[in-house]
Amino acid sequence: MKFTLIICTYMRSQSLLQLLQSVQKQTVYPDEILIIDGSTNPETEIALQENHFVNLSYFLVPPTHRGLTKQRNFGLDKVKATSDIIAFLDDDTELLPNYFEELIATFACDDVIIGVGGVAINENSWSLIHPNVTYDSYRYIQFEGYVYKEGQRNVVRNYLGLQSDLGPGKMPDYSHGKTCGFPLNGSTYEVDLLIGMSFAFRKKVFDSLRFSTYFEGYGLYEDTDFSIRALQFGKNVVNTKLQLKHFHHPSGRPNHYKYGKMVVRNGWYVWRTKNPKPLIEAQLKWHAITILLALIRFSNIFTTTKRKASFAESIGRAVGWLTLLFNKPH
Repeated sequence: MKFTLIICTYMRSQSLLQLLQSVQKQTVYPDEILIIDGSTNPETEIALQENHFVNLSYFLVPPTHRGLTKQRNFGLDKVKATSDIIAFLDDDTELLPNYFEELIATFACDDVIIGVGGVAINENSWSLIHPNVTYDSYRYIQFEGYVYKEGQRNVVRNYLGLQSDLGPGKMPDYSHGKTCGFPLNGSTYEVDLLIGMSFAFRKKVFDSLRFSTYFEGYGLYEDTDFSIRALQFGKNVVNTKLQLKHFHHPSGRPNHYKYGKMVVRNGWYVWRTKNPKPLIEAQLKWHAITILLALIRFSNIFTTTKRKASFAESIGRAVGWLTLLFNKPH
């Protein structure tokens, strides 16, 4: 299979170089690498001129095409017609050497698979179950011999009966699913949702779909939206052998108020994309969890040192929820 790697970047020249250096070490190398740069300074272009990478093409987009969603669609228009697979990576990631080998093998094993996602090993919190330990079911998830310690928000949801009974990566009727991911056990799991830091799709999907123009700028949940719409062509899977590191570079992210507002409004949008006519029970659960998460974020003012960020995000979530009463996303 021939495959293209698209990396959309913004003002992160050193992070991008670190990623590309890990691409150089791959056991299977991309047939095409497209760098779609929305930077407002020349640092990324200069860095790529000073460091040669095979099969790489660089594009500096005009201001009208800046933003993750627009840059991804811009990149799709530049892909060679001979490509079978199109992979996306965040510019602040670093790959383990067999990443693309595992990616291609996953697609090759089943024609029904149309989307594949990887796992950030530096964010993975699963551990093997200890036989002499009793785990509180409200505070821990047990899965195939592994255990995961829940965060505060999910512990509260467990106690209130607002947690999903579906597996990780699946979206329930009220949208708020499990966020624990999967243990690093070498297995592949069918999911609804893939994470944009590390996902790939067959090119035939992009012949019919593009990333939604609703998601502008930072593009929060645009990967969720695309994953849902791609399911009409087959199934999405996460392969836990497909491993990388994700460093969450702070630059290029929205302020905490905008982020909080975006979480709610974009969350509502993808919920209705998956479930356009939810039952009353699903609607009540979605709103209850949204309000609960805003309150928990507000409580972080008193429980963490990042008081200003917690306050700003909680206000953004509250405002985002209130705007849904008279101005729903379309």
